[in-house]
Amino acid sequence: MTTTATPLPLTGVPRTGLPPYAVVVGDPARAAAVAALLEDAKEVAYRREYRTFTGTWRGLPVVVSSHGVGASGALLLFQELAQAGVTHLIRLGTAGAIRRGIADGDLVIADAAVRDDGVTQQLIPAEYPAFAAPEAVLALQRTARAAGAPHHRGVVWTRAAFQPGFLPLPVEAYERAGIAAIEMELSALYVFAATRGLIAGGALVVDGANADELVDEEATGGYDPHRTVVADGIARGARITLDALRLLATDVPAQTG
Repeated sequence: MTTTATPLPLTGVPRTGLPPYAVVVGDPARAAAVAALLEDAKEVAYRREYRTFTGTWRGLPVVVSSHGVGASGALLLFQELAQAGVTHLIRLGTAGAIRRGIADGDLVIADAAVRDDGVTQQLIPAEYPAFAAPEAVLALQRTARAAGAPHHRGVVWTRAAFQPGFLPLPVEAYERAGIAAIEMELSALYVFAATRGLIAGGALVVDGANADELVDEEATGGYDPHRTVVADGIARGARITLDALRLLATDVPAQTG
C-alpha cells in the first residue's frame, strides 16, 4: 500500500493510498481494539479524537478510524477518509434502545436515521433523507445472522445533545413510530455518503437507556456503558462489521433469507 508523506490537515490520515473499506467508531480506544483483530495492523494517524489504523481482515485490506463524539466532528473524518480513497464506511457504535424488546448488548442495524444531528441541516435541506446503502444493511444482517448475534433492523434517531435539557423531546411519538434506538453520528454519515455516491451502513450496540431516560434527567444518572454485556456486544459487533465489509468487497449479493 502506497501513501503520500503529507497527511490531510484535520485527521492526519494519508492523502492517498488508504484501502476503500473502513470501520468508523467513536472512541480512539475502540479503534485500537478493532485494529487488534486485524493482521499487520499499523497505526497511521492520531490527531485529537481521530485515530486511524490499517490492516487486513481475512485477506481484505481495511481502515479502522475513530471520529469522537458528535456529528459535526465525525463528519470531518468521513470527508477526509473519502478524500483519501475510502468508498465503503460502516459505523460501529453504541446506542440507547427506544423500541421495546431491544436488550443491552443487542445489535441494531440502521436502515435510516432521523436527522436531528445539528450539522447536516446546514449542508442540505431537511427534507433530504438519511439512509443506509441497502447492500450494507443486508450484508450486516447476513453476517449478524451467521454469527448468531441478537440483532434488530430499523430507523435510529441521531441527536446532537447527549443529555436532556429544558426543551421537550418527541420521545413518545418516536417510540410509537417504532424508532429502534438513539445515537449521535449516523445521520451525518448517511447524508454525506449518499451525496457523494459512497456506500455506508451502521451497526450499533445497545448500551442502555430507554424512552424514560430521554425525558428524565435524573434517570440518566444510572447510565453505565462500561459493563460486560456491552463489551461483549461490541467485540461481537466488530467481527460482524468487518465480515460485512468483506462481504461487500466480494460483490456477492447479500440475501435477506
